[in-house]
This record gives sequence, C-alpha cells and structure tokens, in this order.
Amino acid sequence: MKIDSVRVVMIGSPRVGTNCWVEIGTDTGLVGIGQSGGWGHPAAVAQILHRLSPLLRGQDPSRIEHLWAAMNRALPFRGNLLSAAMAAVDCALWDIAGKSLSVPVWRLLGGRARDRVRLHAIARGDGPDEIAARVKQLVDDGFTAVKYDPLPDEYTRMSRPRMIEGLQTMAEAGRSAAGPDVDIIFDLHRKLDPAAAVDAVHALSGFRPLYVEDPLQIDSIDVQADLGRRVGVPLAVGERLTSIWEFRQLLDRDVALVLRPDVGLAGGISHTRKIAALAEAHHCLLSPHNFLGPGITAATLHVAVSTSNLLTMEYVTSDEDPAEIAVVSSAARRDGGHLLPPESPGLGIEITAGHAEVMPAEERPLTWAGLLRDDGSVATSV
Repeated sequence: MKIDSVRVVMIGSPRVGTNCWVEIGTDTGLVGIGQSGGWGHPAAVAQILHRLSPLLRGQDPSRIEHLWAAMNRALPFRGNLLSAAMAAVDCALWDIAGKSLSVPVWRLLGGRARDRVRLHAIARGDGPDEIAARVKQLVDDGFTAVKYDPLPDEYTRMSRPRMIEGLQTMAEAGRSAAGPDVDIIFDLHRKLDPAAAVDAVHALSGFRPLYVEDPLQIDSIDVQADLGRRVGVPLAVGERLTSIWEFRQLLDRDVALVLRPDVGLAGGISHTRKIAALAEAHHCLLSPHNFLGPGITAATLHVAVSTSNLLTMEYVTSDEDPAEIAVVSSAARRDGGHLLPPESPGLGIEITAGHAEVMPAEERPLTWAGLLRDDGSVATSV
C-alpha cells in the first residue's frame, strides 16, 4: 500500500472560524483523515501540508514513525505550525492503519487501559449567574468534572483587590452549582503576570480545584516552576507546547502535576503518546487539551483509552451539535460524563461531501477587543 494523494480540506468552525484538515489517500482506496490544531493560522498550516505532500506521496503509510521523523527533519524552522501540520498527517496515518486492519486505533496503541474515558466539560458564560447555570446544566447531564475561566470581564482594567474579588465570585458560583461530588477546574488562559498569578491561584485554592490551568504564558519554564513552588494547588500546563523536548523541561523542573498536550498540535497521536510516557515516568497525569472539533476529539479519545496515566479528557458539547455532525460524523459516543471506546475501524470519523456548503470556511478576524489595558498598553493575551 502506498500514499497516492494528500488533500487539504478547510472546514468552517463556529468556534475559531476555520479548521484545517487533511485527507491522505492510498492506492488501495483507503483514506485517512486528520484534523490540525493550528487554529490560529490555518492558512499557514495548509501551506505547510502542501509543502509536505511530495515527501509523503509514494510512501508506505504504515511507516508512521519513519514519516513523522522525515517531516520533522526535512526542513529547518521547526515549531508549532509545522507540528500542527504534522499532527494532522500523523492522525490520518493512524486512521489508515486502523482501517487497513479493520480495528479501532486504540487497539493498535496497546488496547484499552480503561473501559470508559472520564471527561471534563468546558463551561462558558458571562458572569457568575451564567456560569452557575451552565455548570448545573452540565452536571445534570452527567459530567463529573467541569472547567471554566473564573477571571471577571474587564480584569485587565481592575485593581488587584477588585480582580481577586471578581475571581472569587466566579469561582464560588461554579463550585456551589457543581456541589461537592463534582470536580472543578479553573483555566486562567495564560492571562496573568507572575505576581498576579500567585495571588489568583492562592485565591482559588479554597474552592478545592482539581487543578488550575495556565496562570502564566508558557514563555519561561523557570517562571512556571517558581509559581509551582509558591502555591499549594496542582497546576496544569502544556496546551501550547509541541514536543517531547519542551515537555521534558516542564517535568525536569517540576512545573506541573498535570500535562495538557493537544493531539492536534503536539505532533499527533504518535508524539502525544511519547509525552504521556514522559509524564508517567515523573508520576504526572495527562489531561489532554481538546476544544476544536470532532477530529481531534476522536484522536484524543483513542490516546485516552489506551493511556494508563490519564486524569480527564477535555470535551466540548458543541461536538454534538447537529451542524457539526452534518459536516463530520464520528463514532464517539458519550455516556453521561464519559466517552466510550469506539469500535469502528480507524479513528471513526468521516468528512461529509457537502461540508463547504454546510459550514463554509471563514478567516477569523483579528480585533483589539479585550487586548488593551486601561492605560492603552497591550495586555497579556491568550
């Protein structure tokens, strides 16, 4: 079996504007599908995939590790966009592998490490009342873990005491709505400077979070480690990192107890499995980042099913929206707060032929909204 085509597919997304996918065809008729997590610059990811296409055509798709290394080393300037493109290819190759053997991908990754995968659902809302209502709705739907951003609107324009007060009000709203039998995760989206992060994480500690995610930009591993030493709350980081070498630095410096790789950004299924193994060697847990759509949800699910040191898998209920299902069908099935291991061959996803009409791709506009502090300087961004 040889690869005979590499097709880039741009699919519209109500979440981020456009998602970049790849379909890898073979001379046997099998087609593998993968979704990239490089949502910030999908056109750039698409161009990289076009650049990689000649490297892939004519190759044996079962040599996944070999092709991963070739893509990574063929050209200089490695980084997150190359990794995001490679992730889509890697997932598509695993999809072909499963389809060629008529088995789900998780069976090729060592089989089931669990019978079902515990999810943490993302809650969104403006203000404490909306957050409380959404958290309650998710709990009533069976989720046993919920994540949301507790920073108040206009936090960049607030004094520190006012920001902490608003943060605690938001935290209390979700915690009270969830009750003591549900885990709460607070995601700060890399918005704070180190001093503000120390205050914020301390303020959140009383609400007994499962973990606090990304208080700081990931630019400095040393600053991340310093924050971890100053607070008594489990921290989680990693959704913007792309390689085992970056994650090794996190682990060597005891930055976090939970790692958050994104299968669609961190080199695909192959590389995320290596990150999971590194984490296991350091007694760290995995809680994969996943919010882009059904392709990455499917790939993440196969990793989660077969990974022993999983804590939770991220999940967005918009994957279940009829508009999403009309564009990409998925074999993933949710049972309350868990996803069940799919039995369909490969990843269990298919792109609908008429996707361009149902959900046209549109570039996400850049705006100044929320970007500036009260003095007009640029605030720390997500």
